[in-house]
Amino acid sequence: MKKLVIAVGVSVLLGACAGGMGMSGSNATPSNPMVGGAAMYPTKDIVDNAVNSKDHTTLVAAVKAADLVGTLKSPGPFTVFAPTNAAFAALPAGTVDSLLRPENKPTLAKVLTYHVVPGRMDGAALMSAIKAGGGKATLKTASGGTLTATMSGGNVVVSDAKGGTATVTIANVYQSNGVIHVVDKVLLPG
Repeated sequence: MKKLVIAVGVSVLLGACAGGMGMSGSNATPSNPMVGGAAMYPTKDIVDNAVNSKDHTTLVAAVKAADLVGTLKSPGPFTVFAPTNAAFAALPAGTVDSLLRPENKPTLAKVLTYHVVPGRMDGAALMSAIKAGGGKATLKTASGGTLTATMSGGNVVVSDAKGGTATVTIANVYQSNGVIHVVDKVLLPG
């Protein structure tokens, strides 16, 4: 009985550790976490999954307003640091409404593409890049800016050009054209 309890405890601990960054064994098929109360399917693209997340309605509206739907439905691959509705709500009052105006479309597109890194960087690739960089990885964004990824505790933290930081709260949401990492703040280009 004691061995069974220990085995179950070790199994739960290993599962929790793997779940922290959503890591899978190299021969395993990636399994996606739920995001915003919805299943995320690795066979669907970034847009088709994001529209189902109740936590990403602001992001989806912004992607539509910036005319980036076609880009994020293309083959990619892309790594997207996807801010939640709460992250957008934490911006100064009126910021989101202002960005969504047609005359601010170029600025909105720049902010959104600043959250996109060309290529597929899952949690293992991010942590490997951080380790290879001596504790930080510089990521070139689709907007031409840079993000810096570091580790804090067991979490990946992404810093923007203005010194703001976002923590990856849900990692490794695999898509047919990349991977999404949910973040708790909106990242801002310089």
